[in-house]
Amino acid sequence: MSTTTDVVQMRGISKAFTGVVVLDAVDFEVRFGEVHALAGGNGAGKSTLMKILQGVYRSDAGEIRIAGEPVSIASIQDAKAAGIGMVFQEFSLVPSLTVARNVFLGAEPLTRWGLIDERALVRRTEEVFARMGVEIDPRAEVGRLGTAYWQLTEIAKALSQNARVLIMDEPTASLARHETEALFELIERLKAAGISVIYISHRMDEVYRIADRITVLRDGRRLFTEPLSAITPEAIVEGIVGKKVESRLTYRERERVSHDGPPLLEVRGLTAGDRVRDVSFALRRGEILGLAGLMGSGRTELARALFGIDRARGEVLVDGEPIVLSSPRHAIAAGLALVPEDRRDQGLVLDHSVRENLLLPLLDDIRRGPLLDAAGGRALSASLIERLNIKVSHPGRPVRLLSGGNQQKVVIAKWLGTDPDVLILDEPTAGVDIGTKSEILERIRDLAASGKAVIVISSEYPELLAVSDRILVIRGGSIARELERSDIADEEALQLAVQGV
Repeated sequence: MSTTTDVVQMRGISKAFTGVVVLDAVDFEVRFGEVHALAGGNGAGKSTLMKILQGVYRSDAGEIRIAGEPVSIASIQDAKAAGIGMVFQEFSLVPSLTVARNVFLGAEPLTRWGLIDERALVRRTEEVFARMGVEIDPRAEVGRLGTAYWQLTEIAKALSQNARVLIMDEPTASLARHETEALFELIERLKAAGISVIYISHRMDEVYRIADRITVLRDGRRLFTEPLSAITPEAIVEGIVGKKVESRLTYRERERVSHDGPPLLEVRGLTAGDRVRDVSFALRRGEILGLAGLMGSGRTELARALFGIDRARGEVLVDGEPIVLSSPRHAIAAGLALVPEDRRDQGLVLDHSVRENLLLPLLDDIRRGPLLDAAGGRALSASLIERLNIKVSHPGRPVRLLSGGNQQKVVIAKWLGTDPDVLILDEPTAGVDIGTKSEILERIRDLAASGKAVIVISSEYPELLAVSDRILVIRGGSIARELERSDIADEEALQLAVQGV
């Protein structure tokens, strides 16, 4: 490729971790002012390739050129100097600082006395968010905000550095629809200004909406680079997965759950803070209940209240018996399990091994007096790895080294190991590839078929429609509507219900 058209050239990039090859002589190039999509299954090497470009990792072999000139990117500072910014899928914010402090961390405007100029800091942050078309209070403490606001702050942080190349790793995973539209409009403005965007996403509708070209990686190698106008979504998916995939995002009528029998889970007048208000519903064995709502509607807070994380009032019954809502320990004992929204911050201990993470809720099952049965733990973790098809070279490997999709499988597997009667899944397929998404949705159906009750919270309406028997629309912390899946014609109809139209 001509250096006059490429802002980034990566040639022969290779990388291995503890002897496992993650990237094998990968070539990748990005033109000035283009949106270049980067796709591949979990573990294909997408994030690793971009972290090498961003200076988080150093490649074992290969060359990087920026605007035709060879560069050595050994740190994030080197990448910034080269005009490269990245919005990480794993957040890099400081929860105890304000939004504004995070956006300009290390580059804060100073007064003439050498102190941080808070007024200028807030003003500059507001300007960045105004360009993005979103409203966030720059003075708000990040730790008190929801996941979507963390993502928006990450994007603002990267944009504040005047990057010529902006890497976005699953940037819409936690955004509501109107926020996603604002992001796409911003990307178009960046492109018009000559800024290049590398867009990592599993969502084909997004890729075709904003990208010019796509590169697909598989098993650490580049499979192909093609203009989006010259390739079909089916060909891309087949390239990602390595075979044709039967769509699991199609609703399949299942044997209807009887409404005559007693509910497995009954919630009466549940209230928690100002985000969950007088919520009542019932859930029967074999039923999948979807929760739909805009960001901040109270979906996640409802799940947290049911699992005893947040203080709540009201009554919750399992098999007709009232349970105590004071802690997750009581919820687990009553047969409930929660797969949380943020797998890395809430679902895993990143520096612990895959085996240790899988066994955390199951220690009582492998306890032999005051000690743990090591052989029993190995056998139990191996069975869970097999059950969820978790791709890991060795169970003793730190879970942080796994791809996002395999990390999510670890979180789901560890709670399935407790054999819960009621499983609550909050955004279970966020940031995973289409093959892993299909596997997770199939596991949800299998659980319901085995007599479990499942609650699925998702911003992805196609998958919510694909698995749910009923859907509760949450608005302002309350149930606004209850819909039978058979009464929802399509995604647009659900969207209108969520919007209150």
